[in-house]
Amino acid sequence: MTGSILIVTEDEKLLDDLLRLCAAAGAEAEVEHGAPPGPGRWESAPLVLVGDDRADALYRSARAPARRPGVLLIGRDLDDPGVWRRGVGIGAEHVVLLPDGESWLTGRIADAAEGVGRQVLTVGVMGGRGGAGASTLACALALTAARAGHRTMLVDGDPLGGGLDILLGGERAEGLRWPAFADSRGRVGGAALEESLPRLHGLRLLSWDRGESAAVPPEAVRAVLGAARRRGGVVVVDLPRRLDETVADVLAQLDLGLLVVPAELRAVAATQRVASRAGLVLRDLRAVVRGPFGPGLDGEEIARLLGLSLAGEMPSETGLSAAVDAGRPPGADTRGPLARFCAEFWARALPEGGARPAGGRGSVAA
Repeated sequence: MTGSILIVTEDEKLLDDLLRLCAAAGAEAEVEHGAPPGPGRWESAPLVLVGDDRADALYRSARAPARRPGVLLIGRDLDDPGVWRRGVGIGAEHVVLLPDGESWLTGRIADAAEGVGRQVLTVGVMGGRGGAGASTLACALALTAARAGHRTMLVDGDPLGGGLDILLGGERAEGLRWPAFADSRGRVGGAALEESLPRLHGLRLLSWDRGESAAVPPEAVRAVLGAARRRGGVVVVDLPRRLDETVADVLAQLDLGLLVVPAELRAVAATQRVASRAGLVLRDLRAVVRGPFGPGLDGEEIARLLGLSLAGEMPSETGLSAAVDAGRPPGADTRGPLARFCAEFWARALPEGGARPAGGRGSVAA
């Protein structure tokens, strides 16, 4: 826990409600009843909940606290337009009116209590046809992000894929797999999720096991992926080609989708069907064209045929299958073409990555 939630109010009924919501979110609370909070308390609290009864006093006080992020004004009167003025006066991020806003406020308190990280990017990887190399790329992207120092989670979204833990050489690693989350509903704690998963090559992995059951309800998948995203950092999801309710829910949470298509005409034809279905849910879907390239075929042309923008051309890597069989996951060879492709992708895609190129052979357009 990063610190106590600071509550500033003299309204006993409102205080009872806010303490109840903090308890429901698993957060400790500190209460300031009278004068503005003392030095350090206002600034250090992960979240400040100001009752509407104290807003004017804080704003007009000669010792008014400094503006800071993470201040919420909490009120009850839906018909009082002055609450918005008072929210602006204290620099509140949001005005929350109870009881309607209880669910949202509980989630915001829980986020603050568990120290939610800065969300960077959630990327989904799909294959345009069977054997396109989507799982290989997803693993390599996650491994490269972790190697660069980003908090990284790799999520296996294909229950029939055999388990990404095998591809990463961690089928015996301790930690929970998907079936353990089948009964998850509502809110899943991001920190608890992260700590429960196997840690491999500097990343956290949520994989399928080899058990007979391969069914996790869509609401459980939605809750778990939401927790992964709130935890912050890079989340990479390996997705199947079929589009059912569960996959559609995952697509809706992605920032960017990568559709892997081999540079073959038959593969392009198969990929068109996948692209048309996924594009109905995911607005930012881009093509990754995998070599080798035949005469007259390049990434730009294949992306044009698919009606997608080109995320990059992924070169083939000699000996990759043998390396995986020997326990070296995709992207482990930092000098290999796959690792270089992934490093270039993240350099363009993450906020600190600088300018975005237009694409081209061997390049990545984020």
